[in-house]
Amino acid sequence: MSRLRMLAATATVAATALITAAGVSLASPDATTATAAVAAPQATSGGVKTAYFTQWGIYANAFYPKNLITTGAGAKLDFLNYAFANIDPVNHTCFMANKAASQDENNPNAGDGAGDAFADYGKSYGADISVDGVGDVWNQPIQGNFNQLKKLKAKLPNLKILISIGGWTYSKYFSDAASTDAKRKAFVSSCVNMFLKGDLPVIDGFGGPGTAAGIFDGVDLDWEYPGSPNGHVGNHYSAADKQNFTLLLAEFRAQLDAYGSQTGKRYYLTAATPAGQDKIATIETDKIGQYLDYNNVMTYDMHGGWEATGPTNFQDPLYTAPNDPSNPIPPGQGKYSVDSAVKAWTTGDPAYGIPGGFPANKLTIGYPFYYRGWKGVPATDNGKYQTATGPADGHALSGNVPGVSFYKELTGFVDNPSATHFDDATKSSWFYSNGTFWSGDNAQSIKAKADYQHCNGLAGAMMYSLEALDPGVTLFNNVVDSVNADTAGCSGPPTTPPTTPPTTPPTTPPTTPPTTPPTTPPTTPPTTPPTTPPTTPPGTATPWAPNTTYATGALVSYDGVTYKCIQGHTSLVGWEPPNVPALWGRV
Repeated sequence: MSRLRMLAATATVAATALITAAGVSLASPDATTATAAVAAPQATSGGVKTAYFTQWGIYANAFYPKNLITTGAGAKLDFLNYAFANIDPVNHTCFMANKAASQDENNPNAGDGAGDAFADYGKSYGADISVDGVGDVWNQPIQGNFNQLKKLKAKLPNLKILISIGGWTYSKYFSDAASTDAKRKAFVSSCVNMFLKGDLPVIDGFGGPGTAAGIFDGVDLDWEYPGSPNGHVGNHYSAADKQNFTLLLAEFRAQLDAYGSQTGKRYYLTAATPAGQDKIATIETDKIGQYLDYNNVMTYDMHGGWEATGPTNFQDPLYTAPNDPSNPIPPGQGKYSVDSAVKAWTTGDPAYGIPGGFPANKLTIGYPFYYRGWKGVPATDNGKYQTATGPADGHALSGNVPGVSFYKELTGFVDNPSATHFDDATKSSWFYSNGTFWSGDNAQSIKAKADYQHCNGLAGAMMYSLEALDPGVTLFNNVVDSVNADTAGCSGPPTTPPTTPPTTPPTTPPTTPPTTPPTTPPTTPPTTPPTTPPTTPPGTATPWAPNTTYATGALVSYDGVTYKCIQGHTSLVGWEPPNVPALWGRV
């Protein structure tokens, strides 16, 4: 599974960025998989909200950091992931360049040496598109998106901004960078130096030591995919990636903590991970949770125009339908769904050798802001599970790629009630008119997924990506409102609780950590809780304190702001309410 694929644009090469269609199928278990859901926790509301801001979205789509202010989206986010940084093809370190990536999906070197330092810190922003209404001047140390993100943080001090490394086109050299302890240390150090300490290379007169310091609050790793041949053509991978990915996360966690001890600040580590069992199977699901703050599962691109003649299907079904016509994914009998991906991560899937054990309260569901579709589809059952003559026609702002279009390019179609349909078995929406079928989200399917998140104790939502939205950021607001809303009751397809509980329950660190764990894993509760911690019942706002047990619904005050506990826990130093939006929501 992959996101929309990107071509980084530079000032000298192009003023647009092209996005190409995914061509990889995902695996998911079918309804009969033995590792079904455990009993759902008490229904709740709230959750963390993460969205991706793409480097190239400032070109043809004219989506600037200022848009997060004018649309109100920035104030509703907890994390903004800036995508994507690349890996040097020779040194296997973080680096900067001005070179466009190839959009040829069959080019094994498509992303080699590519980057857009111009967009990052060289582009001059005029007052009309600047976050604070002040244009850039000639002698600034940095310009571009990075300087705008700095201004965005000044206006939205609670927003955490992460640098996202990798993505579909830039994952080729992850395997090399993670292959040995020395290489992991060098890679991580280079990324910390460049993006957290802000030591940007001087390019076209911009950059220099410390010029980007204070912009980024952590790192998001988007390795597509460890140990798997299903990434971009030419990607390096090996069986050793499975353990090396865990060790790479451990190294990031250790170096982020070490730098945080110098600055007095906590730095975040997240990852965008696959939703298909064939790819989850090459990740140590029971070990990486201790290093990650959040695991953003890419629960989309499950079907699309690469299945050129159909049958049509849903790109992000919540559940698997009994009559889903797609082929099972070997070596198991699984098919595609959000639910099967979540279960594989948390409770495991023996058919694919997946142990599960990832903490549910650190796992988010991915929401696409684009659609996948077909044309030449007969009207039988309004196009659902029907043949097609080919992928639907593409549109300019999403790269004129057949089979994929942004939400804003399909307004009048996907928001037209007469073309809108809902599949109750999969809790998926689809849109059909005059032989064209599009699959993606609307308010109804988004609410179903947010309810599922609440009922399964998941962390929240990840959204990809902001430049695909209309001026009213309709889908974004649908996701935020649904995540914030109460879930009245929990239901789903019949489930059979596993006979053996997960090896690693969601709130317990793995019993066997990787061979080189960080000195202090910061996001995992201690194995020995505080002696007789005070308990604060819900209903009374009291000052937040560490080493205190808070029940779901408890109210606390911190820095003059009242917060409501979203998920019961025992607090630790560093878990102050503004720092852990998965645990606390503003009242």
